[in-house]
Amino acid sequence: MVVHEPVEREFLTRLDHIAPHGLGLSVDVYSPDLGSLLGMLRQRQVFPDYLEVFRASPQALATVKAHAGGCPLPYHGEGLWLTEAGACEAPLFRQEVRETARHLSILGSAWLTHECATKFIAGYSFGTYVPPLYTREGAAVVAENALAVQAIVDHDCCLASGGAPLLLLEMPPLTYFVAGTIPIPTFFRMITDTVPCGLVLDVGHVWTVFRYSGAWRTMDLHQFVGEFIEAFPLHRVVQIHVAGLDIHESERERHTVRLSDGTIGGQDGNDYSPLPALVDTHGAPIPSFLFEILDQILADPRLTNLRGLALEVDTKPIPLIAQEFAAFKERYAGVCSRMWPANRSSLKGQKKEGAIADNRLCCSHEAVASAYEQYARVLAGQAEPNGADWTGSTAYHEELDRYRLVYLPYEILSWGGDVRAMFPRSCKRLDERGLSLEAFVSFWLSHPRPIDGPYDFFLVKIVKFVEFVSQVAPDLIEMTHEEAKELRLAYDHANAVPAPA
Repeated sequence: MVVHEPVEREFLTRLDHIAPHGLGLSVDVYSPDLGSLLGMLRQRQVFPDYLEVFRASPQALATVKAHAGGCPLPYHGEGLWLTEAGACEAPLFRQEVRETARHLSILGSAWLTHECATKFIAGYSFGTYVPPLYTREGAAVVAENALAVQAIVDHDCCLASGGAPLLLLEMPPLTYFVAGTIPIPTFFRMITDTVPCGLVLDVGHVWTVFRYSGAWRTMDLHQFVGEFIEAFPLHRVVQIHVAGLDIHESERERHTVRLSDGTIGGQDGNDYSPLPALVDTHGAPIPSFLFEILDQILADPRLTNLRGLALEVDTKPIPLIAQEFAAFKERYAGVCSRMWPANRSSLKGQKKEGAIADNRLCCSHEAVASAYEQYARVLAGQAEPNGADWTGSTAYHEELDRYRLVYLPYEILSWGGDVRAMFPRSCKRLDERGLSLEAFVSFWLSHPRPIDGPYDFFLVKIVKFVEFVSQVAPDLIEMTHEEAKELRLAYDHANAVPAPA
């Protein structure tokens, strides 16, 4: 393995402050109820070694900390769009990083996990993560922003053990498509050549790369995983996630077989692949083939810096979490012995390259911003998938329309808040006038709109629906404003109440 010694040495120095975490759960503070979940796990005597906590209010995080009983609490951040060109120079971005550092301090987190993805591109808003453009220039932007995040965290947050929480970039899932000009493992290797960060490898995300990169055309799953992790910077993987896969809610009626028994079932004749169109779904059961992939990853001798192995269970029913975690602990109890720092990577015997300055990624912010603007317009249906980012050997867009015509409209109308339930009186009046909510989807995607505060898809929906009504039915706007005010008050109340534990 070729290493870039100054960066690698800094990574290992930072990692020295992180004790092995063991087998854990990556949890949301509110869904499911964290107190009820932990109570059931204690009752079954399968308590996790650590809890990776998703972003929540400081009050809620403090409550979790007070009731954690000394359990390590690493943090899963949200809202830092590391793929955005020039983000590290923006006041709002730096403000969000400082708030994240505050959360890390409350929890005493050893690491900050963040998806290497975004929900906001060039004025277009999305509900779930959109993967980056897998290009050299895209990697340069992520590297620049990751260095800025780590620098702010270093300044604002110090661990009791010394050092600061370590930034871990998580490889995101693919949802029906991938765009870019370089392979995904190469993208992350370029970043780790420049940034002393760790990585999170999500096993289900690896499967989605197999499914939505077109790799299934030329190789079986075992061969794909072997080649993927051979090219991936596995020595930087500090944590591994495992979560469920399922047919997305927007498409379930189209499929004749559900993924309920851990096997890959068939589906109707409208698909492009012999494999079902599964997507990353934390609330769904974990199929057995993901554990086979995990076994293959854990057997690789280059996985030398692992500190934690967790099931992601936010939104999953508590009985199912308890059942899956009990089986998980029984199957992987022996993995904990591999997490001891003495087994970490050494620079001895590895081929060294020159000074780090020779390997830094460089790019034009303007060019990257332009590429992402085009990317967003393609996803919004405002442009066609033409050009190298969409037509090269590492891109795959045969099922892009599934995202544009089914998945994204579902997000706008139903995900993170059903529009009809949010605005019942306004929607009733619009229905009476024959104004379909499909027009709201078209309005949402018609042109970009800036966001001037912390990103929250629920709040974005409120703003955009008010704008929509003011355009198509201005005489209803007073009613819509009243509903919007009620929604914001309910939102503020929900986020002000500490999480039960």
